[in-house]
Amino acid sequence: MTDDRPGPLRRDEALALWRAYFAHQRLPLEEEPAVERFGDSRALADELIGLVLAGTKRATAGLVADFAVEGEPLPRIGGHWVPCDGDGVPRCVLRSTELRLGPLTSVDDAFAWDEGEGDRSRDGWLTSHLAYFRRTQAARGEAWSNDLEVVFERFRVVWPPEVADQLNGSGRWAPARPAPPAAAAPPAWRRCPPPCAGPR
Repeated sequence: MTDDRPGPLRRDEALALWRAYFAHQRLPLEEEPAVERFGDSRALADELIGLVLAGTKRATAGLVADFAVEGEPLPRIGGHWVPCDGDGVPRCVLRSTELRLGPLTSVDDAFAWDEGEGDRSRDGWLTSHLAYFRRTQAARGEAWSNDLEVVFERFRVVWPPEVADQLNGSGRWAPARPAPPAAAAPPAWRRCPPPCAGPR
């Protein structure tokens, strides 16, 4: 069996990446950013940071309770954080651009799309996030409750330059590498389980 536990976060490398961003921008350093990873496994962290670097993922969601348990403050608009991959290697600097608190079911279609995961639908988002939050709550001996507050966060990538979001012609921030177009849903006959032989 393969060990899928994520590696330790390389905080010193993350802070060096963050300082490089501030030096390049000629900004005074602000308080140190959070150094985190997406997900709860090495594979999930790698998958989700890959979506960020590809320009597909520009939003994330987390339980308010998770921040409290980890002793981390909630994100703030304009704040920065450094996400790491599954090995703990820092990959970029993010800046929070929008925050909202609410129940899991308050997610809308646009936010689910901006998270960039799965089929990018609201239904798919709810299914995967409910499973994830139930799993992480159970891992610390707590039960899921529909009353738990979720932090819905949008962000942009600000560093390093090769993956940083850029202002486009309409004055909006866009990924440096445009995300590939969403794949069209396969015909209904291809979605049916075997021994389905084709359209009827």
